[in-house]
Amino acid sequence: MLVVHHLNESRSQRILWLLEELNVPYEIKFYNRDPETRLAPPELKAIHPLGKSPVVTEGDLTIFESGAIISYIIRRHGGGHLAPDPSTPDYDRYVSWLHYAEGSAMLPLMLNMYVMRLGEGGAPLQPRIQSEIDNHIGYVNGALDGREYLVGDSLTGADINASFVAEVTKAFGKLPDYPNLKAWIERLHARPAWKKALEKGGPYALGK
Repeated sequence: MLVVHHLNESRSQRILWLLEELNVPYEIKFYNRDPETRLAPPELKAIHPLGKSPVVTEGDLTIFESGAIISYIIRRHGGGHLAPDPSTPDYDRYVSWLHYAEGSAMLPLMLNMYVMRLGEGGAPLQPRIQSEIDNHIGYVNGALDGREYLVGDSLTGADINASFVAEVTKAFGKLPDYPNLKAWIERLHARPAWKKALEKGGPYALGK
């Protein structure tokens, strides 16, 4: 049985959504952030030394990193769903988007989240951070022009992994500036599996 080690208000919400889309049985082990520091509790380090979420366990296997978890679940439990045929060019585009989400797009958004907590002390960094945010979010917004999903004509694991790019953009109040991104995340939020995962995982308020 797959076990999702789920930290409240975190990117592990995507893993619950993925499993609901695939209708794969799973268990959730809940962890709560420290209300003052917003950090994960030390109990997560018993699952993986980094003490981060998402982490998934299945038997003796422990998998961390969102892209790796999504790849594992789709490969082992997806039954051919949520990823293009590996023999097609769409598969290579899918892999690029899957890793771009965390490897590049989320970095300036996370930096902004941390630097905002510094108040005036972080002001000198803001022009560069905002420039990088605009660069990456503009890129995703452009890629979605005339498209419902990032790759092909249907939802893939790349959309699920990249969804938090739009979630954090929304939390910063910048989503109206990117209409394609806004329409995309609204489509994703309308999916029954997304709603069911949210019920199970609990609400989140990113960027707070």
